[in-house]
Amino acid sequence: MILSLLSFLLPLGVWALMSYVPWIWHPLIRVGSPGDVAWFKQGLLVERAVFAEENAKVAAAGGRIADGTRANPIFLPAPHEVARAFYTAFHTPPLLRDELWLHESLALSIKTIFLGFIISSIVGVPLGILCGAYTPVSRLAEPVIDFVRYMPAPAFGALAVAVLGIYGAPKVAIIVIGTFFQQVLVIANTVRRHDPALIEAAQTLGARPRQLLLRVIVPSCIVDLYNDQRILLGWAWTYLIVAEIVGVSSGITFFINQQAKYRNFENVYAAIIIIGIIGLATDQALALLGEHLFPWKQTRRSKLSAFFGFLFTSRDRSLASSPTMPPMQS
Repeated sequence: MILSLLSFLLPLGVWALMSYVPWIWHPLIRVGSPGDVAWFKQGLLVERAVFAEENAKVAAAGGRIADGTRANPIFLPAPHEVARAFYTAFHTPPLLRDELWLHESLALSIKTIFLGFIISSIVGVPLGILCGAYTPVSRLAEPVIDFVRYMPAPAFGALAVAVLGIYGAPKVAIIVIGTFFQQVLVIANTVRRHDPALIEAAQTLGARPRQLLLRVIVPSCIVDLYNDQRILLGWAWTYLIVAEIVGVSSGITFFINQQAKYRNFENVYAAIIIIGIIGLATDQALALLGEHLFPWKQTRRSKLSAFFGFLFTSRDRSLASSPTMPPMQS
């Protein structure tokens, strides 16, 4: 648990050092008093070499030099500014009338992700199982799937817009294209790892091919298939930014682009972190669900369940070690 916490705290610590300790990075100077430098203005960010050069020119001419403090570029806001943006981004109305609020953009992005992944899974999971269980199906389907999976999904963007229009449908299509072909191959490889002894035992008992598939092969690897889907759902999130710029820009991608255009980089960082939080929370929720769906399988506990387990076991240990009252005499 300590190492899991450090995996988040160490990057945050590096970010804080770069933001708050001037001599570590801070490559710019924020002008406080422009002095006699003609083009300096209060609050202007200037490179340190340029700031020193201009002050040297003014000092040589006998004028008042400018003063300022070391600062980071505007595209690297401090952690507290990003933390504040988590609140302000949700409560600040859009600048334009037709723009969406942040929560509306997030809802649209989540809908795109899950709709695309569900469509991909409806076809990809059964096909992957068939490819893994039956060699003829594998030899018929996998060569072309292996060929197409090397084609970048964004390359199909213009075609998706031409066929499906400019709104939500082509975005869902990009998610489907980006996950379907990988999904078939990953699931097929998982199914191939079934225990041959189970197949031999079932055949000895007279199982038919359909019974082998539905009552032996699939149940034997159902937990691994579930974990594959968790990993592939994360894969779908990586295509979100590309998918949402196809056709009409929408969702969280549109929010990020607009905030970058307005130079509100703290909102950009906050939106990117929100995507990570939603993805991680979804994965951990699926991990907890898997522990209840497959209690017979000893799987690696999710970080979230391990955290709560640590809290509860610590509480139980403290209660057990606390002094107890002696039993009352009757």
